[in-house]
Amino acid sequence: MALVETMQLDRMVKVPDTRLLQNIKDYTAVSLSLLWQRQAIFFATTLLTAFYFDPINAAIFYCTILFCELQDIMIAHKVANLQVNQKRAIRSSLIWILLNTLLSSSAICLYAVSVALKQDVGDHFTPIFFLFAAALFAAMNNHQLVMALALRLVMYGLSFLIIVFADIWIVRPSLDSNLWLHFFTIIFVMYFLTDCSIIFLKLYRKNLAQLEALKQEHERTKAAYIIKSQFISTVSHELRTPLTSIKGSLDLLNSGVMGEPPEKMEKLLDMAGRNAARLSVLIDDVLDLQKIEAGEMEYRMDVLHVPALIEEAVNSNAGYAAAHNVTIEHLNTEDPTMLIEGDETRLMQVMANMISNAAKFSSTGGMVTVGCKHHAGKVRIFVRDSGCGIPAGSEDKVFGRFNQIDSSDQRRASGSGLGMNISKEIVEHHNGTISYESQLGSGTTFYTDFPAFKGPF
Repeated sequence: MALVETMQLDRMVKVPDTRLLQNIKDYTAVSLSLLWQRQAIFFATTLLTAFYFDPINAAIFYCTILFCELQDIMIAHKVANLQVNQKRAIRSSLIWILLNTLLSSSAICLYAVSVALKQDVGDHFTPIFFLFAAALFAAMNNHQLVMALALRLVMYGLSFLIIVFADIWIVRPSLDSNLWLHFFTIIFVMYFLTDCSIIFLKLYRKNLAQLEALKQEHERTKAAYIIKSQFISTVSHELRTPLTSIKGSLDLLNSGVMGEPPEKMEKLLDMAGRNAARLSVLIDDVLDLQKIEAGEMEYRMDVLHVPALIEEAVNSNAGYAAAHNVTIEHLNTEDPTMLIEGDETRLMQVMANMISNAAKFSSTGGMVTVGCKHHAGKVRIFVRDSGCGIPAGSEDKVFGRFNQIDSSDQRRASGSGLGMNISKEIVEHHNGTISYESQLGSGTTFYTDFPAFKGPF
């Protein structure tokens, strides 16, 4: 809990600077992404006004805009590398953004007004439309930084008013004239643009709030995960030491080294020994699962001859199969091309899980067949049993965590419910796949497919 509270306190201290930096980064990122769109608009505007009005003023306007665009690019690249602890650099970037915004909006406004002054009274569709387009573009794309957005809207609004007031000042018309209609229309347009800006600003802030909530939840989840991992690791290791002692003592008693136990105690000792072994496997599986989740599972990759791997796995699990009155049939092959790249220890763990499952679910006196073959350009290892089969649609249970196909209290096969899940993680780390084919009453075949090793052996 102390860890969670410390992380939350650090985050609260950094919120203002983090939010400002996020606003600046979003603003400059959008500005950079719309660079060529703005260039097309400015270039078209320059060509149009140069042809119909003054080409010199048009050239000055375009050069000024290009300078502002270059400044925007430089600022955007600088902002992209800023960190939340660089407070002075953040404030400096904000100032440069606002100064460049003032310069570019001033150039647009002065040029629109200069074009309007060259036209007849009341004939200002072109400059007013340019200003409207610029203001709408700002409302849609500059809402990340409220100060920059407000600066542009104020500049464009003043330019609107200057253009229409200039006509009214010159003509001094009556209130029912078209010039006053233009004025009230401009007021409506300014309201419309302001309303659009507020809508886009609210949407942006809502998205930021959702993002912040996700970040907070991520931090809480990460802290909880760290605590969970530490708890599992500590408990598992603390259990392992006394359990090893208990299991060793039970094994000695069951082996008869300490003398034959009383007949009434044999079943109890045997049950205790089997449950101690089961608990030991469960602890090992939980530790492996924790390593996989934390990305700490170690793999020592080497070129492996699959038939040799299978032979070793069969020999290692023959005693377990015999304890379940099951025979293992090894389909031996000496194919020297049956090579894969993998961690022998981890793949033996996968083989042990598949063989032990087949033995547990096979009927008494049944047979488990283990072999390998080339399949669709890959090397397939398979384990086939003669058990009761797996119901259709049980893949999630088979490869899930802490799941058993038969989860009842009377199930005949015990286990942690983690073996096949861990096996799946190991196989997928080897760029392989694990699956099964089954038919109720006819047994099940589990198989793994690995990429064939093509290099020199």
